[in-house]
Amino acid sequence: MTQADQGSIKNIVRDHYGSFAEKSRIDATKEQSEAACCATPKPFYNLEDVQNLPAESINASAGCGNPTAIGELQQGETVVDFGSGGGIDCFIAAQAVGRSGKVVGIDMTTEMIALANENKAKLNLDNVAFHLSEMEHTPLENNSTDVIISNCVINLAPDKNEVFKEAIRILKPGGRAYISDMLLVGELPEEAHSDGNWVACLSGAEHKDDYIGKMQKAGFVDIEIVSDTPWNGEESWAQRVHSMNIRAYKAKA
Repeated sequence: MTQADQGSIKNIVRDHYGSFAEKSRIDATKEQSEAACCATPKPFYNLEDVQNLPAESINASAGCGNPTAIGELQQGETVVDFGSGGGIDCFIAAQAVGRSGKVVGIDMTTEMIALANENKAKLNLDNVAFHLSEMEHTPLENNSTDVIISNCVINLAPDKNEVFKEAIRILKPGGRAYISDMLLVGELPEEAHSDGNWVACLSGAEHKDDYIGKMQKAGFVDIEIVSDTPWNGEESWAQRVHSMNIRAYKAKA
């Protein structure tokens, strides 16, 4: 894939999720005007984790899992979310790491960063920060992060090798990654590989073995698929796409 192709895909993804952020804000306003108590969380979130979060952050969730639930975050840890969107996973992580910890959201979409900061202000959180940045090129220092989380976002990246290399760069030795993503267990037909399906987390989905191989090449060890659930799409090939939760570590020094 050429640099031009990669740039085109990123623009498609950026435009889609920019619009999605605005829609999430509109939907939340509508819910409030109809006296709804809150947005409906995705089924993989515990209600107690999200019941006090702004409706905008819940509506803006486009993930396929709950990466903060894969492992136990510790008080005082630094957590980085690749593809933080409206902030839902960052806000859940912030509860786990406490005031002595820190959570950093990385997103390349201006509208999502604005929405996440609005939600942060509503929650009055001082241990969460959001950066407008591609996850392949974060502004974070080497060996500065205890945990990386990512929720159905790495499959949107045209060059996943660069994403995993960046993750290893910023993780501390022994640091860990909790990733929810869409992976393939079989080949997709040609019609599935459309530009529109990039934003649906399908065209960019890679075979499980290739994905894990890229993680290993970057330097991850002890990689474990914690859960594996077939996608429930109606297409005949849908069962070849699975939502998987993955736990992995950076080797200790």
